[in-house]
Amino acid sequence: MAMQIVMDNSGDSRHFFDNASADALAEAERLFLEFTGKGYTAAVRKEPGQVLKITSFDPIAEETLFFPRLVGG
Repeated sequence: MAMQIVMDNSGDSRHFFDNASADALAEAERLFLEFTGKGYTAAVRKEPGQVLKITSFDPIAEETLFFPRLVGG
């Protein structure tokens, strides 16, 4: 079961999906496009301690993390 983790000011939310299901993949890609369209950065964990920023949906990623842009002053 794959997971998309969305970080925001209230903590995080997790969206689980079966990456063997075409319908679930379509919904996961829709969420990917929604969050990246809002300015979130997406990253996948490749190995323990190794994270890679991505700019397009990766259907085989087991874990995708979305985090908002930092706002400074």
